Amino acid sequence: MATLTQKFHGLLQHPLEPLFLPKNDGTLFYDLPERFLTSRYSPIGQNLANRFGPNSSASSQVSNDTGVPPTVVTIKDLDELPDLTFATWIKRRDSFSLFNPEHRKAAGKLTKLFLDQPNADRLVDVAAYARDRLNAPLFQYALSVALLHRPDTKSVSVPSLLHLFPDQFIDPAAQVRMMEEGSIVLDENRMPIPIPMNYTATDAEPEQRMAFFREDIGVNLHHWHWHLVYPASGPPDVVRKDRRGELFYYMHQQLLARYQIDRYAQGLGRIEPLANLREPVREAYYPKLLRTSNNRTFCPRYPGMTISDVARSADRLEVRIADIESWLPRVLEAIDAGFAVSDDGVRVPLDETRGIDVLGNILERSAISINRNLYGDVHNMGHVLLAFIHDPRGTYLESSGVMGSVATAMRDPIFYRWHKFIDNIFLRNKARLAPYTMAELSNSNVALEALETQLDRAGGAVNSFVTFWQRSQVDLRAGIDFSAAGSAFVSFTHLQCAPFVYRLRINSTARSNRQDTVRIFLLPRQNEQGRPLSFEDRRLLAIELDSFRVNLRPGMNNIVRQSSNSSVTIPFERTFGNVEQANAGNAQSRFCGCGWPAHMLLPKGNANGVEFDLFAMVSRFEDDNANVNYDENAGCDDSYAFCGLRDRVYPSRRAMGFPFDRRASNGVRSVADFVAPYKNMRLATVTLRFMNTIIDRPTN
Repeated sequence: MATLTQKFHGLLQHPLEPLFLPKNDGTLFYDLPERFLTSRYSPIGQNLANRFGPNSSASSQVSNDTGVPPTVVTIKDLDELPDLTFATWIKRRDSFSLFNPEHRKAAGKLTKLFLDQPNADRLVDVAAYARDRLNAPLFQYALSVALLHRPDTKSVSVPSLLHLFPDQFIDPAAQVRMMEEGSIVLDENRMPIPIPMNYTATDAEPEQRMAFFREDIGVNLHHWHWHLVYPASGPPDVVRKDRRGELFYYMHQQLLARYQIDRYAQGLGRIEPLANLREPVREAYYPKLLRTSNNRTFCPRYPGMTISDVARSADRLEVRIADIESWLPRVLEAIDAGFAVSDDGVRVPLDETRGIDVLGNILERSAISINRNLYGDVHNMGHVLLAFIHDPRGTYLESSGVMGSVATAMRDPIFYRWHKFIDNIFLRNKARLAPYTMAELSNSNVALEALETQLDRAGGAVNSFVTFWQRSQVDLRAGIDFSAAGSAFVSFTHLQCAPFVYRLRINSTARSNRQDTVRIFLLPRQNEQGRPLSFEDRRLLAIELDSFRVNLRPGMNNIVRQSSNSSVTIPFERTFGNVEQANAGNAQSRFCGCGWPAHMLLPKGNANGVEFDLFAMVSRFEDDNANVNYDENAGCDDSYAFCGLRDRVYPSRRAMGFPFDRRASNGVRSVADFVAPYKNMRLATVTLRFMNTIIDRPTN
């Protein structure tokens, strides 16, 4: 009998193959009611059952080859078929975008349909009927959201989008070669197909120096998975998560800071916010991606193109630049006044407690925005205008560019300019807040007397970070539709950092054991020209490396913390875990897929070495504690910084980014000035050096 996980994973994999075709590499069969077949296949239903069904020769071959009977999922007929007309207007093989309001609305309704099913088995039946009738990415998204949020499917892991739609992440030439390899070479003899490191532009394009970041598969998967865990539309209990709007701000602020730090290290300047939507966009981007569902490319953007109003009836999209220009002054007026106005006329303070959370939901126009009509949809509509810059009226029947999808948007240099503009709106609100007081920053119970890092090997260098290239492999068989059975490996090269440890010596003057919080940030020192950055610039570029609770005994405490335990990151296996691992019921691949990829924990740096200030702070647990129990060594609790805790409040009451999220008092001119008054803070100078060497990742 099929397990719950097998039933749902069969529904998710090979998204464009009809459900009656065998899944799980030919070992899983769905026994479907005849009326579940679409109009194309229902006239030949018996023929299909004879060829592909549970009692077919294909099923018998599985038993002959393995000695194990095939797994059969029997789908029960429904008394009343669900009305899917709210979603069927989105064509099955067209693109799907969470930035499109009508697509989001359809996704929210489909998610609700799945959540409303009385039990998991009925959900399987309803999803089986809907699957082949709906846009494939829409179906995958809505079912994945439902699986993550239903109490009876929390044990079902959601496979990575990489394994379901690999065409959104890899060079199309590699996919063609994978199909060739699968058609000709026996499974045991197949070799991984390499994806080139730089295939979207040459070194003549300066922005290509940041392609390692923008086009990193793990980085783009992180962005997709965050929006899966924090959907902007759907039932209120799915959207209304603790500090959702603030997480939208902080996650994007941190990836911008990381991007900017490495721009400096690669000799590139400051990110210029895309503040004027009527000026030509000087940056070009040629994504080299192909939607295999319809063999249409993600369209490029040529240098100097001008944004136009979007009016595409087929996509139910009408977006005007003037709309954004009218919404923005209302948002800024609310920030400057210190309050926003809800749709029922109530003043909602944009204060230090909830202000950034309220603002985040306004700017993203989530379903819990306090006044969607007044403040509009600034963030998403900017994405839409940029995504259709090449064909704003649909004249040429072209689909969106990469800015139209949360899985691909981070590949485009313009993403960072647009999000820098959005980030500046948040910073305008943060600038209104008073600096933290000495009482808020100090901790009279402890003195942080020493701080250093060491590479995690015998005789490892102290206060020295090392990054390098790593070549890894991943099996994409579950996302290659209508292909030969067996593995479909690709190899790709990505940034990696050498494992290291933090060493802290903390003296506790408390009379008994106590618990406190350690926060660790990395702050850049110089811009691309080698000139010192101001303290204001540095605090805004501080990237969080870790935050963890620490148990302190009276007296001296020597704390050793592994870099792999970072509260920001998830390990490689969870970023890239394949469908087979998910089928095994590995709990770490469920909600836990949300998190910054561990291989990108540190900036790349450069071959000459880049100096940073490493900052650590031991803050009072009494001020941090959000009265939530979590264990960073269990379940999904180890990567809460950008993703929170599943079904619980954020584990710290502090503002995300504390203590660098607010301006400092007037007397602070440097990081040293900021730290000097506090014995619970400490700095260390660290050097990050990039080694231009490719090392193969060990395979099991």
